Amino acid sequence: MNTRRILAAGTAFAATAALLAGCSAGGGSSDPNTLKLWHFEGQESAMGIAWNEAIEVFEEETGAKVEFEEKSFEQIRSTASQVLNSNEAPDILEYNKGNATAGLLASQGLLANMDDAVAEYGWEDDLAPSIATTSKYDENGIMGSGSWYGIPNYGEYVEVYYNKDMFDEYGVEVPTTYDEFETALQTFADDGVTPLAEAGAEYPLGQLFYQLALSQADRSFVDDYQLYEGDVDWQGPELSYAADKLEEYVDNGWISKDVTGIKAEDMGVSWMKGEAPIMVSGSWWYGRAVTEATGFEWGTFLFPGSEMAPGSGGNLWVVPENAANKDLAYQFIDITMRPEIQNLIGNNGGVPVKADPADITDPKSQELIANFNTLVERDGLAFYPDWPTPTFYDQLVAGTQELVNGTTSPSEMLTTLGDQYQSGVDDITGR
Repeated sequence: MNTRRILAAGTAFAATAALLAGCSAGGGSSDPNTLKLWHFEGQESAMGIAWNEAIEVFEEETGAKVEFEEKSFEQIRSTASQVLNSNEAPDILEYNKGNATAGLLASQGLLANMDDAVAEYGWEDDLAPSIATTSKYDENGIMGSGSWYGIPNYGEYVEVYYNKDMFDEYGVEVPTTYDEFETALQTFADDGVTPLAEAGAEYPLGQLFYQLALSQADRSFVDDYQLYEGDVDWQGPELSYAADKLEEYVDNGWISKDVTGIKAEDMGVSWMKGEAPIMVSGSWWYGRAVTEATGFEWGTFLFPGSEMAPGSGGNLWVVPENAANKDLAYQFIDITMRPEIQNLIGNNGGVPVKADPADITDPKSQELIANFNTLVERDGLAFYPDWPTPTFYDQLVAGTQELVNGTTSPSEMLTTLGDQYQSGVDDITGR
């Protein structure tokens, strides 16, 4: 185990006491007929609604009680290593996927190996390979191989949200090729409209950069970048294209230089207010768009000209190694994979991993799920650009900000990011 991983576990110590103080005495082992469950989904979200129903089904069928504690994402993220190594660990919790999160905990021995449960319940048959990638981790915590340490029951991906009213007003057709997409962007720009709502102070700009790279990439590029199966050429055709295009987007007025100070929330709100015709971002905006983007007609489509998109299975159900009630935890996970629970996710704005499309009644939800299924069928989920190392999120944000504000060139940005990426990968792999 390398030094970076040991330090990562220790950074949570100061925050742990506050979280432990809010836990019930005795932790998850206090009652063998009680399932102690943590997650951070809002009660009105698609997952919150579906999982509340799953809790009722679980209690009715097993006779056990669910002791649910709602935690914030940051509470769980910042304290997981310490809490899961204590007698306050829950029996099951929602946790973020990827090498720097679930992979880290798996490599520290804090998560239960779920291979036997996966075989017993047949979950591997429910999850497409690109979704299952984030469920498996090797001894170094690198995703994609090794044992099962988590199960997702929903998915997520990046797509294009568009304002149908603005498209009609400016005579723009929904693009089906990348050239048509650029033509649409330029049409708006020629009429004085900045076409893309964007945010450079947080993740969205980096995801646009990665999406542009994916438009030139194949699965081997993704496997090299995300799974360390080969060297990544940071001056190669995929990443050079993306960096050059991002600079072009600024030069052409397709995105504003001001995006370097804009956060994701501001970007989303701007698009939902009808202030920009296009937003390239995640399916996680869908539920809010339904309730907040009510002043205009809107729709979604996959990024034109690309077989792949940023995306993955959703956050994982994980079971702590210290959990006393592992069998109850696995029973609960299995209930969340049932068609009736999956359909609840789908009909409330989420992306289920195994719902029957015929059981999804809302037209926009059908569109959302159909786009996800298209990506899955063509092995198009390419994960997220910041996943490879624990520090790469901040490094990617800084690099793309500097490119947009003109303080670095595309080649210089790629050189810096490439060095930072490789340093982080070497720390993880011990190369």
